[in-house]
Amino acid sequence: MLRDRFTEALKDAMRAKDMASVSTIRLMIARLKEWDIEARAKGNKDGIPDAEILQMLLGHGEARQESIAAYQQGNRQDLADKEQAEIVVIRKFMPQQLDASGIGAVIAKGIAETGATGIKGMGPRWPG
Repeated sequence: MLRDRFTEALKDAMRAKDMASVSTIRLMIARLKEWDIEARAKGNKDGIPDAEILQMLLGHGEARQESIAAYQQGNRQDLADKEQAEIVVIRKFMPQQLDASGIGAVIAKGIAETGATGIKGMGPRWPG
């Protein structure tokens, strides 16, 4: 569960005296608590599920990418570097992104599994 990973990562960062990671993880935990409070108001007592936590992380990453662009336009590379370091911490909690060759491999596997040989093979094939 991602919540547990946040707690463990925070402890590890504190032990390592990695203050950049500590502040980023604390920010993510605080934002998660805000989302949990909103979920409880809607009747979800357990807080948000991991899928929504991943959405939250994705939003954090996108916001930092925008900040990097703005800081670079303003000749503030120091702040852009800080945002980039935070992105690295956030990505540790997200599933690994596939590169072009990885995507190609997944597509090739899907084609092989379905037996598709042309454009007609693009529709869904249900066993049975």
